[in-house]
Amino acid sequence: MKKLALVLFALVAVAAVAVSAAFSGGDGRTVLKFETMAPVVPPYTGGTNPIRGVPGGGVAWELGSAQGRLRADGRLQIEVSGLVLASTHVNPVGTFRGIVSCQSSDAGVPTTVNVSTDPVPATMTGNAEIDARVALPSPCFAPIVFVTSGGGSWFAVTGR
Repeated sequence: MKKLALVLFALVAVAAVAVSAAFSGGDGRTVLKFETMAPVVPPYTGGTNPIRGVPGGGVAWELGSAQGRLRADGRLQIEVSGLVLASTHVNPVGTFRGIVSCQSSDAGVPTTVNVSTDPVPATMTGNAEIDARVALPSPCFAPIVFVTSGGGSWFAVTGR
C-alpha cells in the first residue's frame, strides 16, 4: 500500500511539474537578448536605405549603451543611454518607440512584419526605458529590434 501511495504521489508531482512548465515555459522564453545596438549612420540615414522597411533618422546619431530582451509573449524591454545626435550630442525628440521586425509569412508567402510599441519619454541626454508588449506575428523569424522616433524613423538597431 505504501508503494502504491508513493507511486501515485510521484505521478501527481510529475503531472504538476508538466502543467507548470507548459504555462511558464511558453510565454516567458527569451527570443532575443542583446547588450548592444548600433546608431544610425550613413548610408542608412534617411529613407534611401531602409532596413526591413524602417527608414533611418535623417542624420547620424550616436549611442552610449543599450541592452534589451524580447520574449516569446511579445514583451519587449529596451534600455538606452546617450542616444543623441552625433553633431550636437543632444536628443531633440521627446519620445522613443521600440519596433520589432520579423520575417514571417502570409499564406505561404514570405513577408516582413513590423510591430511598434507606444511612445515612451526620452531625456535630452538620450536616456529611455521601453517596457511594453507587442503582438508578434507567427512565425517571427530573425527578429530585429529598433529604437525609433515617434514617427518611426530608427535611431538605433540591434547589431554593432
